[in-house]
Amino acid sequence: MNKIILLFCVLGWFPVLAQTIDPLEADRPDQTETPAIVPKRMLQAEMGFTFQKDKETGNSNSLPSVLWKYGLIKNLELRLITEFISEEINNETVTGFTPIYVGFKVNLCEEKGIIPKTSLIGHISIPKLASTRYKTDYIAPEFRFTMQHTLSEKFSLGYNLGCEWDGFSLDKTFIYTLTTGFSINNQLGCYAEMFGFAPQNDNPNHNLDGGFTYLINNNFMVDLSSGIGITDNAPDHYLALGLSFRI
Repeated sequence: MNKIILLFCVLGWFPVLAQTIDPLEADRPDQTETPAIVPKRMLQAEMGFTFQKDKETGNSNSLPSVLWKYGLIKNLELRLITEFISEEINNETVTGFTPIYVGFKVNLCEEKGIIPKTSLIGHISIPKLASTRYKTDYIAPEFRFTMQHTLSEKFSLGYNLGCEWDGFSLDKTFIYTLTTGFSINNQLGCYAEMFGFAPQNDNPNHNLDGGFTYLINNNFMVDLSSGIGITDNAPDHYLALGLSFRI
């Protein structure tokens, strides 16, 4: 009898714990990474399924991509990215794991007046930790500064600036994102965003996207998003579903 009482006490304590820490903030579903850091000694997983159509290169689906984050100390999280993709290339379907990325996010400063809350994110890929089809020739680094302003109780403005390499050449690609977030209520939020990539030796491509997030509790969130390309060399459109949780 005592064991049964103890079990109900433990199960009843989880919702209380979920309300004693700030609500989960995820780097999905938009392309703009948040400057928020996972709380110390907590593990957070952000999983997404993306279905992308491109009339030039064929369809590409992420089934899924997962960002694992662990709060090492107050202002630093460790990160691991895994992704399984399925692509149509020359009327052939190719599937496999892309290279694993490892990295970190560190908080640089808190929001103060016109100074945004700012963090730095850095990753490197491990070329050999991938399916044969997707192994790269070089280690591929990437970094971005992620900034966020609180405009009002319900509105926020976020933006990223960074650079990445693809692992096949030494050419770099510059990254930008700009997003506005709106809290419809304590659980439901939405956003609209513009983002793009500017390769060193190619034309830049620009995209628009938007979506919704729903916070089931402080430690569990689901999302739905979609985007379109606004330049000829961008993907036609994509649809993404995701969930994020922390323990």
